[in-house]
Amino acid sequence: MFTEITYATRPGSGRPNEDLVVAGPSWIVVLDGATAAGGVDSGCVHDVAWLVGRLGGELAAALSGGDGGSPAAILEAAVERTARAHAGTCDLGNPDSPSATVAMVRAREGRVEYLVLGDSPVVLALADGGVRVVADDRLERLPGGRPYSVELVRRMRNAPGGFWVAAARPEAAREAVTGEVDAGALRAVGVFTDGVSRLVDWYGWSWASVLALLAERGPAAVIGAVRELETVRGPVWGKPHDDATAAWGRLGAPRRGGVGHGQRSGLIGHAADTLIDST
Repeated sequence: MFTEITYATRPGSGRPNEDLVVAGPSWIVVLDGATAAGGVDSGCVHDVAWLVGRLGGELAAALSGGDGGSPAAILEAAVERTARAHAGTCDLGNPDSPSATVAMVRAREGRVEYLVLGDSPVVLALADGGVRVVADDRLERLPGGRPYSVELVRRMRNAPGGFWVAAARPEAAREAVTGEVDAGALRAVGVFTDGVSRLVDWYGWSWASVLALLAERGPAAVIGAVRELETVRGPVWGKPHDDATAAWGRLGAPRRGGVGHGQRSGLIGHAADTLIDST
């Protein structure tokens, strides 16, 4: 069980936030809805926010209800239930059907389990001061390099050799990056959408620097740093401002001391020696 959970989320440019964070005493789930390209027919009467909310609710119900299955099995069942909820009104076979990335952590029985499906990383703050990044980088390895065409993304989404997200195919959950770590080997666990990992991917921050800012000022300050760099230096590609979410679960005694507005205390100290897990 986590001793403390803190999170912040902020919408991007001029549209509702399609990120979602839900958490309980022993688990955290972060979803990032994939904004549909303009003029693309998704075959669905619902928007991305509906899918994110419905899937997040299914995951929260399973995890808070004590589902003992693996994170991948829980996600697979949640995607199946979500698909059933709109199978009668929507074309679930459409490759542009609403979708989302999923990042999940759960602490139980002395272990911390993690799951990453899509480009929302989990960052493990190790007790020895190191950092372990769990990432699914398949979206970054599509042929031709960015910016990707709509046709390429459609062809490679939830397809062998492409990338995988939560949409209408429950079996996509089996393609997630999963694993577990001894809880005693960790200080804290972070879960982020790619709107926050821009700090590392675009602007040259190390994950150690991200964690140091989190420890000192909390998740909202990290998102603030993203927004400042987006404004001053601009995006590398894509949207000027993306939805951004950071969530942290502390393992161990909560920190005493000052707290930022709307947040509980910081979660971890400085970290170094980054290791990368990916497919």
